[in-house]
Amino acid sequence: MPLPYYLGCPQWQDPNWATQLPPGVSPLARYAQVFNTVEGNTTFYATPSQAQCEQWRKQVPDDFRFLLKLPRALTHERMLTGVGAELQTFLDVVEPLSDVLGPMLLQLPASFGPSRLPQLWRFLDTAPDTLDWTVEVRNPAFFAKGEEEKALNQGLRQRKLARVCMDSRAVFSAIPDNDVIVDAQRKKPRVPVHLLPSDAPPVIRYIGHPDLETNRDFLAPWVTRVKSWLESGVQPYVFMHMPDNAHAVALAELWTELLREQIPHLEPLPVEISKPQLGLF
Repeated sequence: MPLPYYLGCPQWQDPNWATQLPPGVSPLARYAQVFNTVEGNTTFYATPSQAQCEQWRKQVPDDFRFLLKLPRALTHERMLTGVGAELQTFLDVVEPLSDVLGPMLLQLPASFGPSRLPQLWRFLDTAPDTLDWTVEVRNPAFFAKGEEEKALNQGLRQRKLARVCMDSRAVFSAIPDNDVIVDAQRKKPRVPVHLLPSDAPPVIRYIGHPDLETNRDFLAPWVTRVKSWLESGVQPYVFMHMPDNAHAVALAELWTELLREQIPHLEPLPVEISKPQLGLF
């Protein structure tokens, strides 16, 4: 039975997943037998070729969704200003994926603050209306529950767009006693969990604790929330990250196990995780 919501990881391949995912002709094809969405982090750093996008499309079923990140040249270097031509070039390249695109992930840097909101609205209002978007902000003012956050939330609601919810509480609860955790805590934003109700499907990015079992308590509120969404007909996007994404599939399996305790008819993920080998750190 297909998943009644979207579940994925920040990437579709890792050497450590070789024994965990079902057999297939490619890493993406194997991944797509287990998950029905993926974060397109690769497009944030480099734009693929159109031929590559054609190959990706052949490897996923029709109900799969790519949440591609807009290139950082547009979001971080140009701050969404005067990027119409570059956006169209990017969209032309990823056109082979048009029927399996979820909302485009618009990740904004911490330097993109309240004074730049007009740039965000101008960009969204002039972008091709065939696109859906989901917006992730990192500026502290957008988490302060003041007028700046109200202005952001109101603008997103008016446009029926989701605000990405980044939950990094678990990873920041870990003691930074090795390079992997230090690196994860350096790269991930430490922001409050602010969930914006809207007409768009919610997008949750959960960054896990390196000790797999410690995530149970952090995931429990999300189990309740996702169960409520599914009962009301809402299909969220839920992405499972780990400090070392070699363990992201294991985290997704744990998440599914917890959700199945509340929704028994859900099927377990078709993965093979060797529990004794999960002594992470």
